[in-house]
Amino acid sequence: MGAEVPSRVESSVRAELPPSSESSVRAELPPRAELIECYRVADRSVPWVRVNFIASLDGAATVDGLSGGLNNADDKLVFDTLRLLTDVILVGAGTVRAEGYGGILLSEDDAAWRVQAGLAAQPPVAIVSGRLDLEPGHPVFVDAATRPIVLTHAAAPADRRAALAAVADVVICGDEAIDPRRLVAELAARGLPQILCEGGPHLFGDLLAADRVDELCLSLAPVLVGGSAGRIAVGEAAATRAMELLHVLRAGDMLFLRYLRPAG
Repeated sequence: MGAEVPSRVESSVRAELPPSSESSVRAELPPRAELIECYRVADRSVPWVRVNFIASLDGAATVDGLSGGLNNADDKLVFDTLRLLTDVILVGAGTVRAEGYGGILLSEDDAAWRVQAGLAAQPPVAIVSGRLDLEPGHPVFVDAATRPIVLTHAAAPADRRAALAAVADVVICGDEAIDPRRLVAELAARGLPQILCEGGPHLFGDLLAADRVDELCLSLAPVLVGGSAGRIAVGEAAATRAMELLHVLRAGDMLFLRYLRPAG
């Protein structure tokens, strides 16, 4: 994408893991202001796709089909911080349904911080759907503080496009399928270059295959799940991409990893 990679100077803000003899000592996330600096992107004008996921130690993205079975209050703090810093929240329609998304509404304090930082008080949600199998009465539309965006393709059912256009801005991002490159370009053209993708795995896989993942923020939950739970990225073919570790934060036994695409 040619996006500027955040300065490696930021990597000095990190939590060092204690030796095993000190493993009973609880580590904590830094104060909120410092946590914001840990995740700030230097150049907000350049399109930047940040993907945020949580996974178990054995690679499961969910417990009983939901990511909520893996998170805790510390993960919620990082989750909220990433939302605080983004221009738009990108999510697949399947994740909206499965995770019970409602209208995106940041706290009053976070909204005020965003305004002082020159951002819109509330980031819109952009929902990716090829079939447009979403109901206009869904809470993600009805309870939205900012008009949502629906990203689809030109071959999507015309009646569904018309129905959703009443509650969201419907944006075409491809002829017969959604093109992740065009998706990023369309959001940037709307003044939303800083993109936070919250899933699901198929959307992550599509972005990865199109080489449109600039950053992965991965919460590593201290649990083993087993079973047949899926991974955080799913695609038709492998799309190997090298990433560089920028920081590791620790809260208790949970780790928060920030990886970036290599510079250059």
